[in-house]
Amino acid sequence: MIHRYECTNGLRIVLESIPTVRSVTIGIWVRTGSRDETSTNNGISHFLEHMFFKGTKKRSAKDIAESFDAIGGQVNAFTSKEYTCYYAKVLDTHKNVAIDLLSDMFFHSTFDESELEKEKNVVLEEIRMAEDTPDDIVHDLLAEASYGKHSLSYPILGEEETIQSFTRKDLIEYKQAHYTPNNIVISVAGNVEESFISDVEQLFNQFDNENKSKILVKPKFEPIQLTRQKQTEQAHLCLGYRGLPIEDKDIFSLIIVNNVLGGSMSSRLFQEIREERGLAYSVFSYHSSFLDDGLLTIYAGTGKQYLSTLQETIQQTISDFVTNGLTEKELINSKEQLKGNLLLGLESTNSRMSRNGKNELMLGRHRSLDELTAEIDQVNDVSTNRILNQIFNENYSTALICP
Repeated sequence: MIHRYECTNGLRIVLESIPTVRSVTIGIWVRTGSRDETSTNNGISHFLEHMFFKGTKKRSAKDIAESFDAIGGQVNAFTSKEYTCYYAKVLDTHKNVAIDLLSDMFFHSTFDESELEKEKNVVLEEIRMAEDTPDDIVHDLLAEASYGKHSLSYPILGEEETIQSFTRKDLIEYKQAHYTPNNIVISVAGNVEESFISDVEQLFNQFDNENKSKILVKPKFEPIQLTRQKQTEQAHLCLGYRGLPIEDKDIFSLIIVNNVLGGSMSSRLFQEIREERGLAYSVFSYHSSFLDDGLLTIYAGTGKQYLSTLQETIQQTISDFVTNGLTEKELINSKEQLKGNLLLGLESTNSRMSRNGKNELMLGRHRSLDELTAEIDQVNDVSTNRILNQIFNENYSTALICP
């Protein structure tokens, strides 16, 4: 059972007690990411995430690391387009130590100038590492080809120029503007009593940054083709089709369509491009849902000499899919696969914490597994055909990185 509590300052706490495990995972979810940035501060959400680990008023960066190691815990964080998460997984006996450490990092990080300069180099190396991974950065190029100058097109890591420009004042101002109680959810899952909510509230109800309502600017999908030349062995191709926002009524139909198209080893793209033709080692598709939009991405990497054949094969596979729809076997198998993934993905406290935190932050509600499986079972050939025609009869964006 999920317990939900709202503090007097507007910050929300969700707790799921799982008495059959010995771990507890605690996550601080903040509704801010690269989407909330501008062209001049792109990358600041991710950079701020790094700086929370670089020391507080009473702990150095090394102290923080040693404190988690001393209790056998794991601590980490990540930034996305629309949210940032800081989390720790510990034994149930160390949950209070973990929440104390996380709250100290969250409220009392000093953003020391010398640490800030060192961390700039760390993030710049992270950007350079990504540049050496063309099958990663081609997805950033696709976002740019799909969303133009909208902030959804910005890379999460930022640009070298913007990273170099950040000051301590910039970080503090960004934190005060976006790290407000109404934008924050504390998610707890594991062997923990409901009374732990009071411990979390005591630490986080002190938060008094002024609550502000976010104004979303809906992106306009204006697909173009972008190509970058790079010294690579393969050509890396991404195609982008306008998808669905996170709360769309047809979201499960789209997930099933994507699964059949390129979401598994038995998918049409995998079987046709890799198994039948041997054109690529890696080929897949996935759907990204945002609050007000979505993007269906198809990726494949191949030798430059096979690129035109690869593109033709992808388009022919899509054309056949739109014309004939899903087979009954594909529909049944995909539903079972989706339900299986849903259930198997909830076997760790990490995944439970993530699911509850994201649902509370982005949707403000929690559906039971029975409700979700019922929605999956309602998907039929009418809804999947509607999605196929809606998505694949529109223009698409293209991103290509090749020698």
